[in-house]
Amino acid sequence: MFSDRMLRLQTKLTEADIDVALITDDDNVYYLTGYYDYLHMEFGRPTILVVPKDGEALLITPTIDLNSAQAAARVGRIAPWNDGMGNEWREELPGAVKYASKVAIEPGHMPPPVRAYVNDLVDTEALTTVTPILNEMRMIKSAQELQLARHAGEVATAMMNAGRAAIGDGVPEFEVAIATSQAGTRKAAELLAAHYDDTDMSPNTHFLQIMASGKDIIKTHHRASTRIMRHGEPVFLCFCGMTNFHRFKLGFDRTFWIGEPDPEQVKVYEVAVASQKAALDALRPGVTAESIHAEYAEVIQGAGFEYPFRCGRATGFSFLEAPQLVTGDKTIIQPGMVLAVDGSVSVDTFRAQVGDSFIITEDGWEPLTQHPKSVEEVIL
Repeated sequence: MFSDRMLRLQTKLTEADIDVALITDDDNVYYLTGYYDYLHMEFGRPTILVVPKDGEALLITPTIDLNSAQAAARVGRIAPWNDGMGNEWREELPGAVKYASKVAIEPGHMPPPVRAYVNDLVDTEALTTVTPILNEMRMIKSAQELQLARHAGEVATAMMNAGRAAIGDGVPEFEVAIATSQAGTRKAAELLAAHYDDTDMSPNTHFLQIMASGKDIIKTHHRASTRIMRHGEPVFLCFCGMTNFHRFKLGFDRTFWIGEPDPEQVKVYEVAVASQKAALDALRPGVTAESIHAEYAEVIQGAGFEYPFRCGRATGFSFLEAPQLVTGDKTIIQPGMVLAVDGSVSVDTFRAQVGDSFIITEDGWEPLTQHPKSVEEVIL
């Protein structure tokens, strides 16, 4: 799988007259090589994948992670570097770009110290971007990736069910987060044992649980806190960061109430659900990404609410991939894409959101996440 992707990239580099690409986005390094969970730039340690248009790829990575790289990375050569020794990660780069007329980088994902050094090595007119090439490659998922997506949906659904069951009057928010993490980890472990032989892949969920209750419901990306939930309050659960099975990401959200809801909140919620339905009614191969957003936005604005944020986005080995369901994105929807599609409305004292993920099929879509969304079914 990884070797095939590398060959596809090298073919595209040749077609674009690019001599070498320097890959620094963590998810793209994994997508092309299978190497992941190294220390990253947050620890001051760059990892750089050097992909020539022909020949073997070179992985430059810290010596501290060499054993992991040797076990996982499908590359021709690994060049480890150690803190304070020689020219560190810079040692290999001059030779990698020495004879290149065109060098492609990832401008939005190259750490500033690496970018500054590359700027010293390569003339500005010789630099280009490899991002559009990689975005296009990753847009249509393979059969293996779609299996990961379906299993990620099972993990997300397990987390949502557990979160729903943990919500209640007198319960602190963090107890919901504990319940969702345990359920997601157990489901992921079950799937890994049954379907995969990669024993290094962790089943544990990570990323702080996004949830909000009561007056905090308007805080879109609020994390689980010590706040005590009470009868009559709304509760929002979001798994867009936690749904990460075998590195494949999805989007998934629901709004609930503990007991009888405020009728005014119900009206807002029903518009949110209707806006997602409008998007899904329009979602199919052959239409533009922005046209999906337009259908969703029309329902929200037609009900008298403000113009909304994007309707959704593609996901995969990154939380955000191309295309985005937003005004201006004219990408044609195609079978094999995986999209998170939301419905959402925000007012001063309340916000409602429902979101699910879907595989685009030849004639429509296949749902990946499963949980009720009618008002009657989200009252706890």
